[in-house]
Amino acid sequence: MSRKIKSAGLRDLIYNRYLYALAVPAVLFSIIFAYLPMIGVSIAFMDFNPLKGIFGSEWIGLDNFRFFFRGQAWIQITLNTVLYNISFIVTGTLMSLTLAIMLTELGRNWLVRTMQSLMILPNFISWPIIGLFSVAFFTADTGVINSLLVKLGWETIAFYTDPEVWPPILVLMNLWKTAGFGAIVYMAAIVGIDKELYEAARIDGASRLSCIFRITLPLLRSTVVLLFLLSMGNIFGGNLDMIYSLVGDNTFLFRTTDTIDTYVFRALRTSGSMGMTQAIALYQSVVGFVLVIVANKVASRLDKDSALF
Repeated sequence: MSRKIKSAGLRDLIYNRYLYALAVPAVLFSIIFAYLPMIGVSIAFMDFNPLKGIFGSEWIGLDNFRFFFRGQAWIQITLNTVLYNISFIVTGTLMSLTLAIMLTELGRNWLVRTMQSLMILPNFISWPIIGLFSVAFFTADTGVINSLLVKLGWETIAFYTDPEVWPPILVLMNLWKTAGFGAIVYMAAIVGIDKELYEAARIDGASRLSCIFRITLPLLRSTVVLLFLLSMGNIFGGNLDMIYSLVGDNTFLFRTTDTIDTYVFRALRTSGSMGMTQAIALYQSVVGFVLVIVANKVASRLDKDSALF
């Protein structure tokens, strides 16, 4: 029996050798950059010394975690991180769906193609570049927004000292940068919907709006749920590149803009404790993993075709 299995496996390997060869780079990439670095998880339980390395550093158990969780900061930064990511997911999904449906309804013409190009353009602009432009808009005295407010006779806004104005700014900036690319994904899904369904609905007298709510949106449900599940893995990610590029180390704004990633980055630069920062990162990863498992379980109960596994 074992010889037959080995023989069948060898035949499959020879028959599909080119497909396996194509998979080799991806497998090596995953091993080198995803699995081997997991050895560094042990740093979270050490008083890590780079000179001594992982095997020479002192093992201190959960002390790094106690240092983080005994303070009050972890509650605020965790809350900020989760609320920001929920806002990003909800607003991004709604805007991407809206753009995709609107452009699909307009048909295929030069205007739609131009709008598609303009929509995905922000996705290729890095956050540091956007951060430089944001200074020109938000500076207190010479910023574009405050200059316009002065001309209108309104009060200026102290953007870099008022923490309350930044949550909507960050949500809108993320929406501007990512919604267009998300719309392209949904447009690709809409193209795959059988056109005969729309033709049959129009013969029965259905309006465009009725087709959207009765055909398009129900058939996009699996795609929406799939993208939502993938997003859940990053719900504890702090969007370091975006927030640090726009806000930096501005202590006035920490109350509403400090997230797990920015806290870890700042802690590593100030304290130099790799063990403590690794402990925070491990907490972030474990909770994100648990959320993906739970969300996938809920999705599989509601619709088996929408689950990841």
